[in-house]
Amino acid sequence: MEIGSDVWVYALIRRVELAGAFATIARKGDARAGAVLVKTLDRRSGDARLYAQALRADGERVWMRPVESAAEADVDGYVERAARVDPDIWVVEIEDADGARFFTEAVEK
Repeated sequence: MEIGSDVWVYALIRRVELAGAFATIARKGDARAGAVLVKTLDRRSGDARLYAQALRADGERVWMRPVESAAEADVDGYVERAARVDPDIWVVEIEDADGARFFTEAVEK
């Protein structure tokens, strides 16, 4: 049995806070099965990155970047389009130079 999206999101936020960084829920989705997008923002450089969970062919869960651009406007545009397609989506924002370090799953480069 998989944990609900809400539990996963709150656990991620807790990991971020324990490390001394800041995270917030920018959009709440379906508690049980909503997909999760994670936006990371490096305030010093202004770079933003977006991560979405995906499944590899071997069934392993990984995080991938659906938007290659590091411009926050491009990332926000993708999030807006994704929310129109899937109203159950969660969006978590992390302010950290390397926000992907908080994932417990692999991150595709």
